[in-house]
Amino acid sequence: MKNKMLKNIIGIAIISLGFVSGQYQTQAAQISTQAKQAIMVEGSTGSILFEYNADMVMSPSSMSKLMTIYLTFERLRDGNILMDDEFEVSEKSWRKWRLQGSTMFLKAGQKVTVLELLQGVIVQSGNDACAVLAEGLAGSEDVFVDWSNSKAKELGMNNSHFVNVNGWPDPEHYTTARDLAILSQRLIAEFPDYYYLFKEKKFTFNNISQTNRNPILYSMPSADGLKTGHTEDGGYGLAASAIENDRRLILVINGLSSNRARAREGERLLNHGFRDFNVYPLFKAGDTIDSANVWLGEDGKVPLVAEQDVTLSISRQDRRKMKVKVIYSGPIAAPIAKGQPIATLEISAADMKTMTLPLVAGADIAKLGGINRLKAAFNYLLLGSAGRE
Repeated sequence: MKNKMLKNIIGIAIISLGFVSGQYQTQAAQISTQAKQAIMVEGSTGSILFEYNADMVMSPSSMSKLMTIYLTFERLRDGNILMDDEFEVSEKSWRKWRLQGSTMFLKAGQKVTVLELLQGVIVQSGNDACAVLAEGLAGSEDVFVDWSNSKAKELGMNNSHFVNVNGWPDPEHYTTARDLAILSQRLIAEFPDYYYLFKEKKFTFNNISQTNRNPILYSMPSADGLKTGHTEDGGYGLAASAIENDRRLILVINGLSSNRARAREGERLLNHGFRDFNVYPLFKAGDTIDSANVWLGEDGKVPLVAEQDVTLSISRQDRRKMKVKVIYSGPIAAPIAKGQPIATLEISAADMKTMTLPLVAGADIAKLGGINRLKAAFNYLLLGSAGRE
Protein backbone atom coordinates (compact mmCIF):
# COMPACT_ATOMS: atom_id res chain seq x y z
CA MET A 1 0.00 0.00 0.00
CA LYS A 2 2.74 2.43 1.05
CA ASN A 3 4.90 1.68 -2.01
CA LYS A 4 1.91 2.19 -4.30
CA MET A 5 1.23 5.62 -2.77
CA LEU A 6 4.89 6.68 -3.12
CA LYS A 7 4.78 5.64 -6.77
CA ASN A 8 1.85 8.00 -7.31
CA ILE A 9 3.82 10.85 -5.76
CA ILE A 10 6.56 10.74 -8.40
CA GLY A 11 4.33 9.83 -11.34
CA ILE A 12 3.63 12.02 -14.37
CA ALA A 13 0.30 13.84 -14.27
CA ILE A 14 -1.23 14.49 -17.70
CA ILE A 15 -4.29 16.72 -17.77
CA SER A 16 -6.05 16.77 -21.12
CA LEU A 17 -7.65 20.11 -21.95
CA GLY A 18 -9.02 19.01 -25.29
CA PHE A 19 -8.68 15.82 -27.29
CA VAL A 20 -10.28 14.08 -30.21
CA SER A 21 -8.96 10.62 -30.99
CA GLY A 22 -8.44 9.03 -34.37
CA GLN A 23 -6.13 9.37 -37.36
CA TYR A 24 -6.19 12.61 -39.29
CA GLN A 25 -4.08 14.82 -41.57
CA THR A 26 -3.85 18.56 -41.78
CA GLN A 27 -4.91 20.31 -44.92
CA ALA A 28 -1.29 21.38 -45.36
CA ALA A 29 -0.25 17.80 -45.97
CA GLN A 30 -2.66 17.62 -48.89
CA ILE A 31 -1.31 20.69 -50.70
CA SER A 32 0.51 19.92 -53.92
CA THR A 33 2.51 22.38 -55.99
CA GLN A 34 4.16 22.63 -59.37
CA ALA A 35 7.05 24.52 -57.77
CA LYS A 36 10.34 22.77 -57.11
CA GLN A 37 10.73 24.67 -53.84
CA ALA A 38 7.98 26.31 -51.81
CA ILE A 39 7.08 27.59 -48.36
CA MET A 40 4.10 29.51 -46.95
CA VAL A 41 4.34 31.29 -43.61
CA GLU A 42 1.83 33.00 -41.33
CA GLY A 43 3.14 36.52 -41.04
CA SER A 44 2.10 37.23 -37.45
CA THR A 45 3.28 34.00 -35.86
CA GLY A 46 5.97 32.70 -38.21
CA SER A 47 4.13 29.38 -38.33
CA ILE A 48 4.77 27.32 -41.44
CA LEU A 49 1.51 26.40 -43.15
CA PHE A 50 3.09 24.51 -46.01
CA GLU A 51 6.56 23.67 -47.23
CA TYR A 52 8.07 21.61 -50.03
CA ASN A 53 11.84 21.30 -50.47
CA ALA A 54 12.09 24.49 -48.42
CA ASP A 55 15.73 23.79 -47.50
CA MET A 56 16.84 22.75 -50.99
CA VAL A 57 19.60 25.04 -52.22
CA MET A 58 18.45 26.97 -55.26
CA SER A 59 19.34 29.89 -57.50
CA PRO A 60 17.52 32.88 -56.03
CA SER A 61 17.80 35.03 -59.16
CA SER A 62 16.38 38.52 -58.63
CA MET A 63 14.67 37.47 -55.42
CA SER A 64 18.09 37.91 -53.79
CA LYS A 65 17.66 41.65 -54.46
CA LEU A 66 15.55 41.57 -51.29
CA MET A 67 18.84 41.55 -49.35
CA THR A 68 20.06 44.65 -51.19
CA ILE A 69 16.73 46.30 -50.37
CA TYR A 70 16.92 45.20 -46.72
CA LEU A 71 20.37 46.70 -46.21
CA THR A 72 19.28 49.96 -47.86
CA PHE A 73 16.13 50.15 -45.73
CA GLU A 74 18.27 49.51 -42.64
CA ARG A 75 20.46 52.50 -43.35
CA LEU A 76 17.45 54.69 -44.08
CA ARG A 77 15.86 53.69 -40.77
CA ASP A 78 19.08 54.34 -38.85
CA GLY A 79 19.47 57.79 -40.42
CA ASN A 80 22.69 57.03 -42.28
CA ILE A 81 21.11 58.09 -45.57
CA LEU A 82 17.97 59.92 -46.72
CA MET A 83 15.60 59.12 -49.57
CA ASP A 84 16.65 62.27 -51.44
CA ASP A 85 20.39 61.60 -51.12
CA GLU A 86 21.99 61.18 -54.55
CA PHE A 87 24.44 58.52 -55.74
CA GLU A 88 26.43 58.89 -58.95
CA VAL A 89 26.39 56.12 -61.56
CA SER A 90 29.99 55.02 -62.04
CA GLU A 91 31.43 54.18 -65.43
CA LYS A 92 32.22 50.70 -64.11
CA SER A 93 28.64 49.94 -63.04
CA TRP A 94 27.20 51.40 -66.23
CA ARG A 95 29.43 49.31 -68.50
CA LYS A 96 28.94 46.10 -66.49
CA TRP A 97 25.16 46.16 -66.19
CA ARG A 98 23.76 48.25 -69.06
CA LEU A 99 23.26 45.17 -71.24
CA GLN A 100 22.93 42.38 -68.66
CA GLY A 101 19.43 41.39 -67.60
CA SER A 102 16.85 43.78 -66.22
CA THR A 103 17.87 47.41 -66.19
CA MET A 104 16.74 50.79 -64.91
CA PHE A 105 18.47 52.37 -67.97
CA LEU A 106 20.85 54.44 -65.90
CA LYS A 107 23.55 56.55 -67.61
CA ALA A 108 27.17 56.89 -66.62
CA GLY A 109 27.77 60.01 -64.51
CA GLN A 110 24.08 60.45 -63.77
CA LYS A 111 23.08 61.34 -60.20
CA VAL A 112 20.09 59.37 -58.91
CA THR A 113 18.27 59.61 -55.58
CA VAL A 114 18.06 56.69 -53.16
CA LEU A 115 14.28 56.65 -53.62
CA GLU A 116 14.62 56.39 -57.41
CA LEU A 117 17.18 53.60 -57.10
CA LEU A 118 14.91 51.66 -54.73
CA GLN A 119 12.05 52.05 -57.18
CA GLY A 120 14.38 50.89 -59.93
CA VAL A 121 15.22 47.76 -57.93
CA ILE A 122 11.73 46.95 -56.64
CA VAL A 123 9.57 47.87 -59.63
CA GLN A 124 11.98 47.49 -62.56
CA SER A 125 14.30 44.85 -61.02
CA GLY A 126 17.27 46.89 -62.25
CA ASN A 127 20.62 45.13 -61.93
CA ASP A 128 22.29 48.49 -62.55
CA ALA A 129 20.28 50.11 -59.73
CA CYS A 130 21.51 47.45 -57.28
CA ALA A 131 25.13 48.10 -58.27
CA VAL A 132 24.79 51.86 -57.79
CA LEU A 133 23.19 51.39 -54.36
CA ALA A 134 25.98 49.02 -53.36
CA GLU A 135 28.71 51.43 -54.45
CA GLY A 136 26.98 54.41 -52.87
CA LEU A 137 26.44 52.69 -49.53
CA ALA A 138 29.54 50.50 -49.19
CA GLY A 139 32.06 51.98 -51.64
CA SER A 140 32.10 48.81 -53.74
CA GLU A 141 29.99 45.80 -54.63
CA ASP A 142 32.49 43.50 -52.94
CA VAL A 143 32.09 45.19 -49.57
CA PHE A 144 28.32 45.22 -49.97
CA VAL A 145 28.39 41.47 -50.68
CA ASP A 146 30.28 40.98 -47.41
CA TRP A 147 27.56 42.96 -45.65
CA SER A 148 24.95 40.74 -47.28
CA ASN A 149 26.55 37.53 -46.05
CA SER A 150 27.00 38.92 -42.53
CA LYS A 151 23.37 40.02 -42.43
CA ALA A 152 22.21 36.63 -43.71
CA LYS A 153 23.94 34.93 -40.77
CA GLU A 154 22.47 37.46 -38.35
CA LEU A 155 18.95 36.84 -39.65
CA GLY A 156 19.30 33.05 -39.45
CA MET A 157 19.49 32.51 -43.20
CA ASN A 158 21.72 29.51 -42.65
CA ASN A 159 21.73 28.13 -46.19
CA SER A 160 22.40 31.30 -48.16
CA HIS A 161 25.52 32.74 -49.75
CA PHE A 162 25.83 35.89 -51.85
CA VAL A 163 28.49 36.72 -54.42
CA ASN A 164 26.74 39.69 -56.06
CA VAL A 165 24.07 42.27 -55.21
CA ASN A 166 21.42 41.45 -57.81
CA GLY A 167 21.16 37.65 -58.15
CA TRP A 168 23.10 37.29 -61.40
CA PRO A 169 23.59 33.50 -61.87
CA ASP A 170 26.67 32.08 -60.18
CA PRO A 171 27.23 28.58 -58.71
CA GLU A 172 28.31 30.17 -55.42
CA HIS A 173 25.27 32.47 -55.22
CA TYR A 174 22.45 30.53 -53.62
CA THR A 175 19.71 30.48 -51.01
CA THR A 176 16.61 28.47 -50.03
CA ALA A 177 12.88 29.11 -49.98
CA ARG A 178 12.97 29.11 -46.18
CA ASP A 179 15.75 31.68 -46.04
CA LEU A 180 13.92 33.97 -48.46
CA ALA A 181 10.78 33.66 -46.32
CA ILE A 182 12.82 34.71 -43.26
CA LEU A 183 14.17 37.71 -45.15
CA SER A 184 10.72 38.63 -46.46
CA GLN A 185 9.17 38.47 -43.00
CA ARG A 186 11.89 40.66 -41.52
CA LEU A 187 11.52 43.22 -44.32
CA ILE A 188 7.80 43.51 -43.65
CA ALA A 189 8.12 43.62 -39.86
CA GLU A 190 11.09 45.97 -39.55
CA PHE A 191 10.41 48.56 -42.25
CA PRO A 192 6.71 49.48 -42.36
CA ASP A 193 7.59 53.06 -43.39
CA TYR A 194 9.22 51.87 -46.61
CA TYR A 195 7.31 48.70 -47.40
CA TYR A 196 4.76 50.62 -49.51
CA LEU A 197 7.30 50.67 -52.34
CA PHE A 198 6.71 46.99 -53.04
CA LYS A 199 3.13 47.71 -54.11
CA GLU A 200 4.02 50.26 -56.77
CA LYS A 201 2.99 48.89 -60.15
CA LYS A 202 4.77 51.34 -62.43
CA PHE A 203 7.87 53.50 -62.40
CA THR A 204 9.21 55.87 -65.06
CA PHE A 205 12.86 56.88 -65.23
CA ASN A 206 14.78 58.55 -68.05
CA ASN A 207 11.43 58.74 -69.86
CA ILE A 208 11.18 54.95 -69.89
CA SER A 209 8.18 53.41 -68.10
CA GLN A 210 8.30 49.87 -66.76
CA THR A 211 5.71 47.88 -64.85
CA ASN A 212 6.23 45.78 -61.75
CA ARG A 213 6.93 42.15 -62.66
CA ASN A 214 5.09 40.79 -59.59
CA PRO A 215 2.01 39.12 -61.16
CA ILE A 216 -0.12 38.85 -58.02
CA LEU A 217 -0.19 42.65 -57.64
CA TYR A 218 -2.57 42.60 -60.58
CA SER A 219 -4.60 39.48 -59.78
CA MET A 220 -5.02 39.76 -55.99
CA PRO A 221 -6.23 43.06 -54.46
CA SER A 222 -4.77 41.94 -51.12
CA ALA A 223 -1.23 41.45 -52.50
CA ASP A 224 1.39 44.05 -51.60
CA GLY A 225 4.80 42.53 -52.39
CA LEU A 226 7.51 41.38 -52.86
CA LYS A 227 9.85 40.25 -55.69
CA THR A 228 10.05 37.97 -58.72
CA GLY A 229 13.06 36.17 -60.12
CA HIS A 230 14.06 34.03 -63.08
CA THR A 231 17.14 32.16 -64.24
CA GLU A 232 17.55 29.37 -66.76
CA ASP A 233 18.74 26.96 -64.06
CA GLY A 234 16.39 28.05 -61.26
CA GLY A 235 13.22 28.63 -63.26
CA TYR A 236 10.61 31.23 -62.38
CA GLY A 237 10.31 32.27 -58.74
CA LEU A 238 8.30 34.60 -56.53
CA ALA A 239 8.54 35.94 -53.00
CA ALA A 240 5.04 37.20 -52.34
CA SER A 241 2.91 38.59 -49.56
CA ALA A 242 -0.75 39.46 -49.15
CA ILE A 243 -2.94 40.61 -46.28
CA GLU A 244 -6.63 39.84 -45.77
CA ASN A 245 -8.72 40.62 -42.68
CA ASP A 246 -5.55 41.63 -40.79
CA ARG A 247 -3.89 38.27 -41.63
CA ARG A 248 -0.65 38.36 -43.58
CA LEU A 249 0.70 35.38 -45.48
CA ILE A 250 4.19 35.15 -46.96
CA LEU A 251 4.87 32.77 -49.84
CA VAL A 252 8.09 31.81 -51.60
CA ILE A 253 8.01 29.57 -54.67
CA ASN A 254 10.67 28.76 -57.23
CA GLY A 255 11.35 26.44 -60.13
CA LEU A 256 8.17 27.14 -62.11
CA SER A 257 8.25 26.56 -65.84
CA SER A 258 6.89 29.91 -67.01
CA ASN A 259 5.78 33.37 -65.96
CA ARG A 260 2.18 32.26 -66.30
CA ALA A 261 2.73 29.18 -64.11
CA ARG A 262 4.38 31.37 -61.48
CA ALA A 263 1.44 33.78 -61.46
CA ARG A 264 -1.19 31.06 -61.22
CA GLU A 265 0.65 29.07 -58.56
CA GLY A 266 1.34 32.11 -56.40
CA GLU A 267 -2.29 33.18 -56.40
CA ARG A 268 -3.58 29.64 -55.89
CA LEU A 269 -1.41 28.90 -52.88
CA LEU A 270 -2.10 32.23 -51.18
CA ASN A 271 -5.84 31.84 -51.67
CA HIS A 272 -5.57 28.34 -50.22
CA GLY A 273 -3.78 29.70 -47.17
CA PHE A 274 -6.39 32.37 -46.51
CA ARG A 275 -9.29 30.00 -47.11
CA ASP A 276 -8.27 26.89 -45.19
CA PHE A 277 -6.05 28.16 -42.37
CA ASN A 278 -6.61 30.57 -39.53
CA VAL A 279 -4.87 32.06 -36.51
CA TYR A 280 -6.21 30.87 -33.16
CA PRO A 281 -5.28 32.71 -29.95
CA LEU A 282 -5.31 29.93 -27.33
CA PHE A 283 -4.02 31.60 -24.17
CA LYS A 284 -2.84 35.01 -23.00
CA ALA A 285 0.22 35.61 -20.86
CA GLY A 286 -0.92 35.34 -17.25
CA ASP A 287 -3.87 33.05 -17.96
CA THR A 288 -4.35 30.20 -15.50
CA ILE A 289 -4.29 27.04 -17.60
CA ASP A 290 -4.89 24.49 -14.84
CA SER A 291 -3.65 23.64 -11.35
CA ALA A 292 -1.23 21.09 -9.89
CA ASN A 293 -1.34 19.16 -6.62
CA VAL A 294 1.00 20.42 -3.90
CA TRP A 295 2.91 18.18 -1.45
CA LEU A 296 3.02 19.44 2.14
CA GLY A 297 1.98 22.99 1.28
CA GLU A 298 -0.36 25.42 3.02
CA ASP A 299 -2.50 25.20 -0.11
CA GLY A 300 -3.28 21.86 -1.73
CA LYS A 301 -3.25 23.28 -5.28
CA VAL A 302 -1.04 25.72 -7.17
CA PRO A 303 -2.30 27.50 -10.31
CA LEU A 304 -0.36 26.82 -13.51
CA VAL A 305 0.06 30.04 -15.47
CA ALA A 306 1.19 30.76 -19.04
CA GLU A 307 4.24 33.03 -19.24
CA GLN A 308 3.51 34.18 -22.78
CA ASP A 309 0.73 34.50 -25.33
CA VAL A 310 0.04 31.22 -27.11
CA THR A 311 -1.23 31.64 -30.68
CA LEU A 312 -1.44 28.85 -33.23
CA SER A 313 -1.75 28.92 -37.01
CA ILE A 314 -3.44 25.76 -38.17
CA SER A 315 -6.02 24.51 -40.64
CA ARG A 316 -9.64 24.85 -39.59
CA GLN A 317 -10.04 21.10 -39.92
CA ASP A 318 -7.21 20.29 -37.53
CA ARG A 319 -8.20 22.94 -35.01
CA ARG A 320 -11.09 20.64 -34.08
CA LYS A 321 -8.71 17.71 -33.53
CA MET A 322 -5.87 19.46 -31.75
CA LYS A 323 -4.39 17.96 -28.55
CA VAL A 324 -3.49 20.25 -25.67
CA LYS A 325 -1.95 18.80 -22.50
CA VAL A 326 -0.44 19.98 -19.24
CA ILE A 327 2.40 17.77 -18.04
CA TYR A 328 4.10 17.87 -14.64
CA SER A 329 5.73 15.58 -12.08
CA GLY A 330 3.50 15.75 -9.08
CA PRO A 331 2.54 16.54 -6.54
CA ILE A 332 4.82 19.60 -6.42
CA ALA A 333 6.79 19.83 -3.17
CA ALA A 334 6.34 23.02 -1.17
CA PRO A 335 7.66 25.64 -0.79
CA ILE A 336 6.80 26.97 -4.25
CA ALA A 337 7.73 30.45 -5.45
CA LYS A 338 5.43 32.43 -7.73
CA GLY A 339 6.89 32.34 -11.25
CA GLN A 340 8.71 29.06 -10.65
CA PRO A 341 8.60 26.76 -13.73
CA ILE A 342 6.77 23.61 -12.66
CA ALA A 343 4.92 22.26 -15.70
CA THR A 344 4.88 22.08 -19.48
CA LEU A 345 2.11 22.95 -21.90
CA GLU A 346 2.13 20.61 -24.92
CA ILE A 347 0.17 21.37 -28.10
CA SER A 348 0.13 18.93 -30.98
CA ALA A 349 -1.62 18.22 -34.26
CA ALA A 350 -0.83 16.16 -37.32
CA ASP A 351 1.96 17.55 -39.52
CA MET A 352 2.74 20.20 -36.92
CA LYS A 353 5.85 20.11 -34.78
CA THR A 354 4.69 19.68 -31.20
CA MET A 355 4.86 22.95 -29.29
CA THR A 356 6.14 22.82 -25.70
CA LEU A 357 5.90 25.89 -23.49
CA PRO A 358 6.70 26.34 -19.79
CA LEU A 359 3.99 26.89 -17.22
CA VAL A 360 4.88 28.63 -13.97
CA ALA A 361 3.41 28.77 -10.47
CA GLY A 362 0.76 31.45 -10.22
CA ALA A 363 1.17 31.91 -6.47
CA ASP A 364 3.57 31.47 -3.56
CA ILE A 365 2.84 28.29 -1.61
CA ALA A 366 4.49 28.06 1.81
CA LYS A 367 5.60 24.77 3.31
CA LEU A 368 3.59 23.33 6.18
CA GLY A 369 5.43 23.08 9.47
CA GLY A 370 5.28 21.09 12.66
CA ILE A 371 2.24 18.96 13.43
CA ASN A 372 0.36 20.14 10.30
CA ARG A 373 3.10 18.75 8.09
CA LEU A 374 3.04 15.36 9.80
CA LYS A 375 -0.73 15.26 9.62
CA ALA A 376 -0.77 16.08 5.90
CA ALA A 377 1.83 13.42 5.14
CA PHE A 378 -0.15 10.82 7.08
CA ASN A 379 -3.40 11.74 5.33
CA TYR A 380 -1.72 11.53 1.91
CA LEU A 381 -0.27 8.07 2.56
CA LEU A 382 -3.59 6.91 4.01
CA LEU A 383 -5.98 8.44 1.49
CA GLY A 384 -3.83 8.99 -1.62
CA SER A 385 -3.69 12.02 -3.91
CA ALA A 386 -6.82 14.07 -4.34
CA GLY A 387 -5.48 15.46 -7.63
CA ARG A 388 -7.16 15.15 -10.98
CA GLU A 389 -6.04 12.62 -13.60
